[in-house]
Amino acid sequence: MKSDGLAADVLAANRCLPTYGLVTAHSGNVSGLDRMSGTVYVKPSGMDYATMSELDLAVVDLATGAHRGGAKPSVDLPHHLFLYRNMPEIGAVVHTHSNYATAFAANGLAIPPVLTAIADEFGGEIPCAPYVDNEGDNIGQAVLMHKNDRAPGILLAHHGVFTWGPTPATALKAAVMVEDTAKTVWLARQIGEPKPLPADEVEKWWDRYQNRYGQG
Repeated sequence: MKSDGLAADVLAANRCLPTYGLVTAHSGNVSGLDRMSGTVYVKPSGMDYATMSELDLAVVDLATGAHRGGAKPSVDLPHHLFLYRNMPEIGAVVHTHSNYATAFAANGLAIPPVLTAIADEFGGEIPCAPYVDNEGDNIGQAVLMHKNDRAPGILLAHHGVFTWGPTPATALKAAVMVEDTAKTVWLARQIGEPKPLPADEVEKWWDRYQNRYGQG
């Protein structure tokens, strides 16, 4: 089942997770939502990234959560569905346990805006929500309560990373940037005490990157 190439995009983003070093074995997942049809494509539970095909992707109804086709969906599906239902601007969700970002999460620490790259992509700190278990809507509610309205991602204490965007590619980029900046901040802390950029400098870099960078 395909939806204007969305299934192919979700598959491609899932396969990029191990390529970018964001997951090991079967951990992590990417989903994408077609809001016109209310169809969610999500990584199947416990399946190897390398052998996964479009036909393996779980196909789920956004409104009901009913499984429409493909393999059994990821156990993180309820969190994806909650975010889609409560964040109408997004069309894709990524979940990882990438090492450096999750090291911050293990300590309940946000990633401060000590780099222009963090200001560019996240418009401030990458927040860390307090620990919650995975029952019901607990994770989704923690994301909504503690997210930075600019940042397309958040850390969850003692757990990992969630990122999102309008497409699987943009949500994947956010996950890559969370891990890359977390690594750099961790390294910086081994040799000093990096200080956050002043708020006006964060604003300057955010505006440039969001409004004038690239070809769009």
